[in-house]
Amino acid sequence: MALLEVKNLTIGFKDKDGQQYNVVKNISFNLEKGEVLGIVGESGSGKSLTALSILGLLPYPKAFHTNESSIKFSGCELLNSNDLREVRGKRIGFIFQEPMSSLNPLHTVGHQIAETLILHQKMNLPKARKEVIRLLKLTGIKNAAQRYKSYPHELSGGQRQRVMIAMAIANKPDILIADEPTTALDVTISAQILALLKDLKNKLNMSVIFISHDLGIIRKIADRVVVMKSGKIVEQGKTEKIFEHPENSYTKSLVYSSNLLKKNNNNKSVFVLESKNLVVKYPLERSFWGKVKKYLYAVNKVSIKLKSGKTLGVVGESGCGKTTLALAMAQLVSYDGDIIIDGKNANVWNRKDLRKKIQIVFQDPYNSLNPRMNIKSIIEEGMLVHLKKLSKEERLAKVKAIMDEVGLRDDCLAKYPHEFSGGQRQRIAIARALAVEPDILILDEPTTALDVTIAAQIIKLLQRIQKERGLSYMFISHDMRAVRALADDVAVMKDGKIIELNNAQQLFKHPYRAYTKYLIEATSMDK
Repeated sequence: MALLEVKNLTIGFKDKDGQQYNVVKNISFNLEKGEVLGIVGESGSGKSLTALSILGLLPYPKAFHTNESSIKFSGCELLNSNDLREVRGKRIGFIFQEPMSSLNPLHTVGHQIAETLILHQKMNLPKARKEVIRLLKLTGIKNAAQRYKSYPHELSGGQRQRVMIAMAIANKPDILIADEPTTALDVTISAQILALLKDLKNKLNMSVIFISHDLGIIRKIADRVVVMKSGKIVEQGKTEKIFEHPENSYTKSLVYSSNLLKKNNNNKSVFVLESKNLVVKYPLERSFWGKVKKYLYAVNKVSIKLKSGKTLGVVGESGCGKTTLALAMAQLVSYDGDIIIDGKNANVWNRKDLRKKIQIVFQDPYNSLNPRMNIKSIIEEGMLVHLKKLSKEERLAKVKAIMDEVGLRDDCLAKYPHEFSGGQRQRIAIARALAVEPDILILDEPTTALDVTIAAQIIKLLQRIQKERGLSYMFISHDMRAVRALADDVAVMKDGKIIELNNAQQLFKHPYRAYTKYLIEATSMDK
């Protein structure tokens, strides 16, 4: 008997009129003890819904299962079970895709991890605190004892994801469900987390359901693979067979799309965005009278240049200052030093003109999209400010055209962000940024939440738009394949500083710094 048996699982939703529609359709698969099962497929294919069903985390009663649906864990039925509270977090752990919306903003991360140890293992607080610090260290968080007292908003995206991983493995579960666990992590930390999961799986004989759009990761970690499309399983089998001899046409397209386009042209051109000795610092300690005694230098004397019509890639470890640098360049955080835009210092620009010229796509689309606005309102909001001459009909036509560009149907315009998958929300964020026709686009992990086929489409889309409109990109990513596909120049950040800056072709072929070489090797781009 398999450890987990999913049979004839159908997941449906009821709309506001009471009509029912199925989004996951009659799927079946098993998970054996000690096995790693990878689930891949398009964004919105039903991967996450399937995982959430296992622990009864769907939004009932809006969501429902058909009578034929069955999910058995160690022979016991989980659907409609009254024993799920004992199973959740103790026997089955779950790593959620979006840690910022999963962690409680009112409690420290240490308290949140300790809570599950106190509940399931009856630990006292001092013992739980010691175990939490060990878990934080295990997942690669520096200064774990200090981070125990941190709140979620005080951590970077990668650090928040590692907190989620520490929480999920705290009780040494029989099954670990990992929904895009490396999404927000840079390549080095991603490699460490994968190694950690493999080590835990072997030590505890733990089974893992690993959901990811990154086929390279799935190939490294999974024993078997389930491929989903439009709510159905189109192919499943051993990993080697799926990758070497895929049978379904969609599986073939997934494998093909995982090989991102490469480009190597790097012509000289005018600089449209520069930073000179840029510093962004935050107070760490204050005296009794409020005077700052110690600063954290998130960005420390950084000087970079972005060429017109070109792409500057920025890579580095989680917490190295990449996102803070992007926010400073977009004039969204205070800084010291100079930022030059089209030859003029940023502080002499009209704020409205600057907002139109530079747009940013944030890393976490769930928290950057207004949940009270529908998609049409989100995309056209900038047009109402920056493109006032457009009529209502012209705005609608432009919104529909941009939706088509990013791979979304225009019949989704009346929907709200929570009705979309993570990948779809990121495409909406990209559409919103493009809507005001900027000259410079700052992209903070724009393909992170996308499956490989959509990520490849977005890469191609960005390349085409850049060529047609002459856009300049500042492209932040931990995915070195995506950086290699898009970037003309690459800046490598570490501890708030630029440690290497070169054209992409030269940097990938002959990295000067050992750290840069490590980043490239960690991605395993040629595998």
